[in-house]
Amino acid sequence: MTPNSGGCGPGCAADIQDVSPHRGGQRSAGTRPNADPNGRTRSAPKWLNIPRETIGSIIRKFKAKGTVETLPGRGRKKMLTSTAVRYLKRRVEKGPRVTAEELRKDLSDVGTEVSAQTIRRTLHNEGLHARTPRRTPLLSPKNKKSRLQYAKSHVDKPQRFWDSVLWTDETKLELFGPMDQRYVWRRKNKAYEEKNTLPTVKHGGGQSCFGAVLLLQVQGSFSVCKVP
Repeated sequence: MTPNSGGCGPGCAADIQDVSPHRGGQRSAGTRPNADPNGRTRSAPKWLNIPRETIGSIIRKFKAKGTVETLPGRGRKKMLTSTAVRYLKRRVEKGPRVTAEELRKDLSDVGTEVSAQTIRRTLHNEGLHARTPRRTPLLSPKNKKSRLQYAKSHVDKPQRFWDSVLWTDETKLELFGPMDQRYVWRRKNKAYEEKNTLPTVKHGGGQSCFGAVLLLQVQGSFSVCKVP
């Protein structure tokens, strides 16, 4: 008796073959009409609407492997070795502003020829994506410490305190072309790590600056508190 189980669905090798050969001149329960002495159904290509070559290939695979499922390890091999992938990860984590083309040249120098798109796909699979860097003020270590102390001293202030605060902000527009646009390779939720940001300064020529304020309607006077 040939196998008729093992997870095969309709139309697999187990359904194509008879469940058992003829016994005593009687056709067994699973035998289809027009079967040859070996129990194979000659009309299978018609009632399955599958080419004869495909049926033969399925049967041969089932006999050799015991399954008709796609086996692991099939398909195109990876272009990059695990060593090359680790190198790419270290390279972008150390210098997130490196481009895919620069990485391609690095690999080419050691004899690995791949496209820049292959490198992008590899980094994407590792959870690294090219993103526009967040623009943050260029701060000295002293200013960073002062801002942190200021934030800690105000973290528990009630809402009524913040209702009396005048919020201000400013921005600038380039008059003679955009600033250098570079992307950074980073993971999710890592946008404000210092290496992934673009420090900015509020001086220099060729720009127009604009300011705005946000204020709740209040009565009384205000005092000035300068943030470090």
